[in-house]
Amino acid sequence: MNFHYPNGKRYIPKTAALKTNSIKNKNDSYSNRGMTLEEDLNLTNEYYRENNIAIIHKKPTPVQIVHVEYPKRSAAVIKEAYFKQASTTDYNGVYKGKYIDFEAKETKLSQSFPLKNFHEHQIKHISSVLKQNGISFVILRFTITEDIYLLEGDKLLTFWNRMLDGGRKSITIDEIKQYGHSISVGYHPRLDYIKVIEKIYSFN
Repeated sequence: MNFHYPNGKRYIPKTAALKTNSIKNKNDSYSNRGMTLEEDLNLTNEYYRENNIAIIHKKPTPVQIVHVEYPKRSAAVIKEAYFKQASTTDYNGVYKGKYIDFEAKETKLSQSFPLKNFHEHQIKHISSVLKQNGISFVILRFTITEDIYLLEGDKLLTFWNRMLDGGRKSITIDEIKQYGHSISVGYHPRLDYIKVIEKIYSFN
């Protein structure tokens, strides 16, 4: 099935190739069993909800179906669809009365994270959440090293503005280590980012 962005450009899932490569590697460690960052976060959020820790969901993206085929009278197959609007960030919800909103991204690079992985409307959304005193951040995964970091929204905006001012178009791994917060991989929950934000933000 083909999906397209509002501008007509074809949507190609970024995690598809990563998932295929992970499945081929039969010697993956327990912390990397072929799962994408999205799958890890979905399992984590499910654990949070089931244990009444936080209510965080992946945002659904409205689509417009434009081509449907009926190979059987009792079945329909969607062949082509378009995203109705540009998405904002991937996840949102509430934790201890605070609004939580974040984006999750992966890269195959090991020494930097390209800012082109973010869209301008996502940056504007993160900025708007911060202006309303919400908690907004990004979770970044380096697939080669399996390192995962939480980078606060205001820090991301600083690097984004640096790029707009003519600076580098990526965040170096040293900068992420300095300003970000490492997230370790576990079992239950899979990626305990709530434990990380507890250390960063006040929930009085």
